[in-house]
Amino acid sequence: MTPHIVDLDSIEKLNALVERSFEKPVFILKHSRTCGISADIFEQLGSLEGEINLIVVQDHRTVSNAVADRLAVRHASPQAFVIKNGEVTYHATHYGIDPRAIQIALDS
Repeated sequence: MTPHIVDLDSIEKLNALVERSFEKPVFILKHSRTCGISADIFEQLGSLEGEINLIVVQDHRTVSNAVADRLAVRHASPQAFVIKNGEVTYHATHYGIDPRAIQIALDS
């Protein structure tokens, strides 16, 4: 099964996603089209079950910055977050991103 990709392309969608995290954990991925590491991680995340809320940093810098501000985590790309009850329960960047750990966080 492949994950469902959702473009996280507005502050309104970000706000709604954080609110939805009170019902179930949500996953956000900051992705760069020009970074080889980001491309590799994106491919690895193809094994996830569920939804990837994707921010392409070149296209949606405002949303990317809002994530950094709202979650109080310095920007990186690629960067992965699982949010539950409005709080970050999983965070990693670059090759520290672990699809298995993300799936466990989403299933908890």
